[in-house]
Amino acid sequence: MKTYKFPNKLVEGLIKSRPNRFIMMVQINKRLVKCHCPSTGRIGNIIFTDIPCLLSKADNQNRKTKYTVEAVSLDRSDKKNKSWIGINQTKANKYIEFFLSTNQVPKIIKGQEILREKKLGTARIDFKIDNNYLEVKTPLISLPTKDRFPALKPSKFDAFGRLIKHFEELSNSLDKNSRAIILLCYMYDAKTFSPPKLKGDNTKIMAAAHQANRKGVETWQINLKMTPTSIALINYFKLKLF
Repeated sequence: MKTYKFPNKLVEGLIKSRPNRFIMMVQINKRLVKCHCPSTGRIGNIIFTDIPCLLSKADNQNRKTKYTVEAVSLDRSDKKNKSWIGINQTKANKYIEFFLSTNQVPKIIKGQEILREKKLGTARIDFKIDNNYLEVKTPLISLPTKDRFPALKPSKFDAFGRLIKHFEELSNSLDKNSRAIILLCYMYDAKTFSPPKLKGDNTKIMAAAHQANRKGVETWQINLKMTPTSIALINYFKLKLF
């Protein structure tokens, strides 16, 4: 099985605080460094104090933040072989493209031509594979943090508008010679996704998902393993949501 190799080994650090959505203060070799946080929303229920992390170093020497936080761990900081949770949602498509191009997810889809960021109606879809469309979602709201951070309330999903648009456009794109897929990408060994309780904005999302499912839009899940040197495929499977 082929793995996606990082150009440079990721650096391990310790997050001391998250002063705002875009910045994390990370201790690297006893030095406190301002690092870019690639996920501006809430990341599970994590309280960012003494949280181990993996960092990539920026190629652009003029960038204000020299490092980007790629992953976090819920293990103790002194544990040698930590389990990592990837949080860089902007990198997920690069990893999925690798697994598509190396034909490691044939049950999801095979194709000769893999195109990125293709317009479909009023939306832009992550991948067009031959005559099929695939949209990648990287959920970070629900993480396995309950045992360590039990006090915080569950996060509210607040980006439903874009997701509903994708469901609608994918549904409208279907014909007898094409497929449309929503792929939930987890950069850790996640449990099988289960739909949230119908409450507030979730009712709008689930109604759109249900209608898309009836029209033939498929939903799959893929779990990836992150290490300081690579990303590997753990497993993938089709979801039965309704």
